[in-house]
Amino acid sequence: MIFTSPEFIYLFFPFVFLLYYILNYYKKFFLSKYFLVIASIYFYAYGSLDFTPFFILSITLNYLIGRYISSTHDIKYKIRYRKFFLFSGIFLNLSLLGYYKYTNFFLENINFFSSTQKSLVDLILPIGISFFTFQLLAYLIDSYEGKTKDYKFLDYLLFITFFPQLIVGPIVHHSEVVDQFESEDKKKLDYNNLSLGIFLFFMGAAKKLILADSLTDASQEGFNHFADISFYDSWICALGYTVSYYFDLSGYSDMAVGLGLFFNIKIPGNFDSPYKASNFADYWRRWHITLSRFLGDYIFRSMFSKGDSSIKFYFAVMVTFFISGFWHGAGYNFIVWGILNGILVCISHYLIRSQINLPYLISWSVTFIFVILARVIFVSADLNSAYIYYQKMFIPTNLNIFELTFFSNWNLIFLILGIIICLFFPNSNIISEKYKYNKTYLFYTILLILLVLANIGTPHRFLYFQF
Repeated sequence: MIFTSPEFIYLFFPFVFLLYYILNYYKKFFLSKYFLVIASIYFYAYGSLDFTPFFILSITLNYLIGRYISSTHDIKYKIRYRKFFLFSGIFLNLSLLGYYKYTNFFLENINFFSSTQKSLVDLILPIGISFFTFQLLAYLIDSYEGKTKDYKFLDYLLFITFFPQLIVGPIVHHSEVVDQFESEDKKKLDYNNLSLGIFLFFMGAAKKLILADSLTDASQEGFNHFADISFYDSWICALGYTVSYYFDLSGYSDMAVGLGLFFNIKIPGNFDSPYKASNFADYWRRWHITLSRFLGDYIFRSMFSKGDSSIKFYFAVMVTFFISGFWHGAGYNFIVWGILNGILVCISHYLIRSQINLPYLISWSVTFIFVILARVIFVSADLNSAYIYYQKMFIPTNLNIFELTFFSNWNLIFLILGIIICLFFPNSNIISEKYKYNKTYLFYTILLILLVLANIGTPHRFLYFQF
């Protein structure tokens, strides 16, 4: 089920919201949480029914393993058992993710390098598996390190399944939300949270429906015809995808945060104006923040500690981005994309440590151009397609700028509008901090609602559903 679909906006969410608060009004707090879990599992099953039993089983096993590890934290003679259960839990999660996401990738490589004809497996990637797997891994590792509490199973279930962040994040840490689910103060309708939640949800939906979808459709046409694309078309389609990815994923994040506020649950934001960054280290602090946080906490810091050598620092950065690339997709283009980003981040840190300061406009321009170039690898079908596309970008042909093939005038207007918003407008975090329930924001909210409802049709899947 997609947030921007009529069935979600008109049916699923109003029903869940109303019944949840009716149960809380009559102080049926246990039932309200139980109902929210069931509703969230239904939401998940709507898009990935076949995997739902495995999803529930995986969540349950992770809870039991985590509880055992946590409960024996101070029992020294059980350290070997705790390690065994930790690695077993990690292996369970990564095996499930690896089977669905990477089986065919490995079979294709076996066929290529050994000249065999092994049949590929008919698999459909379960939605959200890349995201909730990280939450499960964080819970297990923190249980081993004694950072988790004695969570009740229902609160733990709600932490993992809570439908606003279940499919595409933000990747929520257990310490951020479980206490909120346990608090009875969160059960009362808060009109300030409600008004901000409505505003954020429809702002995110407007990003998705009006800007992201149109730019994605036009840009993808260009990448579908990469062999024949012209010089100007190649740059405009690459720029279009760069902008559309931001509005698609940040739009989802805004909607997730807004939906969380309907239930008085504060979900962390995921973007902080990444296209304003003047180097790649700063860019990755601003882009997909909760993913970067997880990779930093559980991958980078497992290899590097303060005081270690520079070589170890750069090595840890490269490994982290290699894993990030492979996490995004089963293909060599994603691996190269991750390595490229790692190199660019290392260069940024080298310049910072060497106190080499370029003028802002130059450093920003170089950063943004490489953001566009990296996006080409990310959205191309494979490395060969990306190579040909780069040729079109850097070997000019058909230099008539008035003969654009894939972007209509309206799409160009949306592209320019999107760039202006990215570079000159406040982001969702700043808007949320300044938000007040007054006539001005009421007008903006009504305008956003009208824009969204006028553009609801056949919903486009969010781009990160494929990851």
